[in-house]
Formats: sequence, C-alpha cells, structure tokens
Amino acid sequence: MSNSIQTINPFTEKQLNEYSLLSHDEAKDAVANANDCFEEWKLVPIAERAKLANKLADVIEENRESLIELMVSEMGKVQSQGEGEVTLCVNICKYTAKMAEKELTNEKRDYEGGEAIITYQPIGVILGIQPWNFPLYQVIRYSIVNLVAGNTTVMKHASNVFGMAEKIQSLYEQAGFPKYAYQSLLIDGKTASKLISHKAVKGVTFTGSDKTGKKVAKEAAKRSKKTVLELGSNDAYVVLDDADIKLAIETSVKGRIVNNGQTCVSAKRFIVTEKNYDKFKEGFTQAMSALKTGDPKADDTDIGPLARKDLQEKLHKQVTDSIEAGATALCGCEVPEGKGFFYPASILENVSPGMPAYDDELFGPVAALIKAKDDDDAMRIANDSRYGLGGGIFSTDEEKATELAIKHFDTGMVNINGFALSQPNLPFGGVKSSGYGREHGGFGLKEFVNIKSVMVAKNS
Repeated sequence: MSNSIQTINPFTEKQLNEYSLLSHDEAKDAVANANDCFEEWKLVPIAERAKLANKLADVIEENRESLIELMVSEMGKVQSQGEGEVTLCVNICKYTAKMAEKELTNEKRDYEGGEAIITYQPIGVILGIQPWNFPLYQVIRYSIVNLVAGNTTVMKHASNVFGMAEKIQSLYEQAGFPKYAYQSLLIDGKTASKLISHKAVKGVTFTGSDKTGKKVAKEAAKRSKKTVLELGSNDAYVVLDDADIKLAIETSVKGRIVNNGQTCVSAKRFIVTEKNYDKFKEGFTQAMSALKTGDPKADDTDIGPLARKDLQEKLHKQVTDSIEAGATALCGCEVPEGKGFFYPASILENVSPGMPAYDDELFGPVAALIKAKDDDDAMRIANDSRYGLGGGIFSTDEEKATELAIKHFDTGMVNINGFALSQPNLPFGGVKSSGYGREHGGFGLKEFVNIKSVMVAKNS
C-alpha cells in the first residue's frame, strides 16, 4: 500500500500536493512527545493558557487569507463561507479564554466533618479524529478547549485536507504554545485507530459518520477511555400549519445548501403539513432550481463542488436508490457533465421510511420533502430518525414552537424561525446516533478533565 497521499482540488480536479504518511511507530513517538509535554503543560496556570488562546485568535486572524485559500482549494468551500469559518474560530478562541478561569477554578464546598475542594484537573493526551467539511473549525473546536484545560492533543485530520492540518499546527506554534502541545499527525484511519490503545492517550474526540464513530467508541470503551462523539444527522425542519411560508422557504434553502450541503447540522428533511405543502413545494422548488453552482471563488456562486469524487458518487447513489424505492425528483438529482465534483441543488418528494433520503444522512445539497397530516404528525416524523443533532421549527406562534423544541424535539439543538450553526457560547452536540458529549459554551472545557474532590477533615 502506498505511503503517500495526494490532495486534489475538487473544482479543477488537479493535484494540489503530495504528503507522506507517518508510520505507526512515528505516530506513537508523537504521542509520547505529547505526553512528555503534558507533564509540564498541566502545571501552567489557567490564566497563562488563556492568554495563549487569545494569542491564537490573533494568529488565526493574521492568517485569514491563507486559511480561506486552503478551504477553497482543498475541499471546495465557497469563499464567503470560508470567511465565516475563520471568524467563528477566532471567536471560539476568545470565548474559551474568557471562560477558562470561571469554568476551571477550584470550588469549595462544606461537607459533614470538613471542607472539600472540587478541582478540575487535566488528564493527559487527547486524540482527535476530525473530518474535512469544516477543516479549520472542527479542529479548533476541540483542541483549544482541551489545551486551555491543560491537556495536550494529537490530531488525525482527513487526508484530503492535509494542507490545513499542517497549517493548524503552525498556527499553534506561532501563537507560542509549547512544542508537542498540539500536533497534526499525517496518518491514515488504521493508524489512528491503533493509537486509541496507546497508554498515554486518555480520551478520544471524534467527528464523522455514526458507523465509524461507534467503532471508535467501542475501541475506547474496551480500555475505559472517555469519548466525545459528533456523528452527523438528517436534521428535520418542520413547517407547521401557522408558519410564515415565505420565511420558511428562504430559510430552508439557506439551511440545505450551507457548505455545499456538507454540514452535519444542516437542514436535510423538510416536513410540511398538508395545509401548506403545495405552496411550500412550489416556492422551495423554484428557489432551489435558481441556485448557481460554480467556481467557489466567484462572488455569485451559491454552491461549490463536493469535496471528493467518491462523495459525489455516494450522494448520487443515495438519490437514485431513493428514486428506485419510490421517491420523485422535483429538481436536480443528476450528476452534471464537465470538470469538478459538482452536484446540483436537488429535491426529492414522496420520501418515506426505508429510503436513504429518509433514513440516512445525505451529505450534499439534496433536500427530502415530506408531507405531514398536521402539526402532531409533523413532529412525529421529525423524531422518526436514529439521529438527533439539530432541527428546526417554523411557526408564527413562538411560544408554542419553543415548547415543542424544549419538550418534544429529540435533538441537541433546535432553530426556531431561522437557521444558525453552532455558536461559541452555546453547547453543541447530539443525542441518539448523533453522538454524545458537548462542546462550546464552556461545556467542552470539562469534557476531558478529572473532576476531583479533595476532602479536608476538620478535627477540632
């Protein structure tokens, strides 16, 4: 098997670069170096770690243009959305720095017979396995909180964004983090899986498919190692009887095509009550059909290419399998001719259980349109999924929609009358087969720490 990996521009289909994979022994040495670094890094005061997080925010900002260029060239992100990803990462670093001492400072509590100290101590090396679709954000999201908590990190990035992997390590080094505190390891999935058993690896965070994530969790569980998993979804956006249909259409288009449709927490299934179904269908089809695919650097491009050829092929097979099972194509659903791994904005109607468009995650700009009898039926269909990352509700009755979101929507995040991705100050994560654990909002700082009670007896 070849020891080299080529990165390909998904718009031009031309090779960008070639990288040599680390051997298993070289990867183990990297983990050992991270563990040695941890012994000193864990003793650095929280305030000093937080200062470095703020410095990383500055370095990311200084490297904005080169980071966007990597996103566009390696995975086809539309340039304007690359701007947003860089800004989000800057804000995550700043928020983490702001919250660090508040979340991690020792607490005192009385107990019968004495006084206790609750302390949040880092545990060691955290292995991150991250995907390509948000090649900067996914890595910064998990790594900065773990480093500020006092852990060290080694990260396996997706092979089609190895340029970004190398760039991120250089960002940490420019910001002044100690050598080996953060490392991007150019390794394959098999090597990453083997590292889970390394005695210095104390936890694993994984973002990707639910099938692979469950394998990662199983390997870690064999060794009693904690995991945080974010495993994608087929998020439902529910259009209730009293919805503002114009708003619902505009928001649904935005929610389906963000990041070329390659977002775990994007809108994927659109469940519309009978009352509004025909009106929504007409407007949604017109809006999706009008979107432009093309050069991700162009200002008028709505949808860039999918990140890889195999992803384009997988998406089209899911579409054709759904059609063969009875779904109907309202627009798109055909692989265009010419260069670039493009897939058009597409809508499938008459989608039902047993079809990939209903049961699985379609990672591309393909929407599943589903008719519900009424509001209750719409919520039933929304929850009829093995996933539970995000979702949305459209209703002019904000109080009713909020109650449905809180009490009845079985997901980790719900948008009401809008579409927004993860925010630095709000917890992010899923339930069911979308995984477990929470990042952002201060919660990620405590995912991989030892919450320790120290009880001091008062004998007087």
